[in-house]
Amino acid sequence: MLYEGLVDGDVLPDAVSASLGCGVPTAVADLHPGEVVLVLDLGSGAGADVLIAARRVAPGGRAIGLDMTPEMLALARRNAAEAGVDNVELLEGYLEDIPLSDGSVDVVISNCVINLAADKSVVLQEAARVLRPGGRLAVSDVVADPGMDPRTRADMVAWTGCIAGALTEADYRSALADAGFEDVGIVETRRVHTHAVAAVIRARLGQAG
Repeated sequence: MLYEGLVDGDVLPDAVSASLGCGVPTAVADLHPGEVVLVLDLGSGAGADVLIAARRVAPGGRAIGLDMTPEMLALARRNAAEAGVDNVELLEGYLEDIPLSDGSVDVVISNCVINLAADKSVVLQEAARVLRPGGRLAVSDVVADPGMDPRTRADMVAWTGCIAGALTEADYRSALADAGFEDVGIVETRRVHTHAVAAVIRARLGQAG
């Protein structure tokens, strides 16, 4: 279980059971009290990562979840209320058009959804836009092997399974650099497909970003 070993009370069973992520980005994001964290998702879903982030940045900080589906936002709000977490904000929107102002968050995290976006470069540029200079990106995502075959790339089942749309490590590094990120680190965590791995991707937005 991906969330095994977390501090008791961080998340509700319903929030965890509804998570379809490939990692636990809150475990590697080095969150601190007082920070503002944006949880990017298609969605932030039932709220597992949002609730964990909210507890980690209290007191004084807050966690913002982004999801494009009203149903999942409603579920996340219920889970936040049941958990007694009041420093959570849940927004309806898209990865490619984040409804937040420039330089408004300290950390952006995401759990296995950037690979599902049609244009990953736009998503990473939006993440850079809403981050303060020096802000951090910490995401769990699927990274494709350089030799992923065209048949897998064209397979819609593999796309919805978070495989076919994944960037290679070289492409991920290039897209992050183009968006203004520095100190990029990509660490494989486990193999999830013949042609892809789950990985932790961390980076810092340049001070001029």
